Amino acid sequence: MLVRMGVPLAVVAMALSACGTTTGDRGLSGAGIGAATGAVVGAIVGGPVLAAAAIGAGAGALTGMATTPSQVNLGRPIWDH
Repeated sequence: MLVRMGVPLAVVAMALSACGTTTGDRGLSGAGIGAATGAVVGAIVGGPVLAAAAIGAGAGALTGMATTPSQVNLGRPIWDH
């Protein structure tokens, strides 16, 4: 079940990985987006929501920290407007 949910979560986390220009901003926003996505997917498929949220948060944080603003640019963070 976790493998079946893990692949879509990783894809979504990479697609929505992060906003921000610094590594910390991108990691934090990636974790938030990944956790929210994981919780929603876990609730929809009937799996363990907390585990799915934790997997999504980890994938989002790692993806956000591993990418640069030029690779995935979603604009300035909302707190920087």
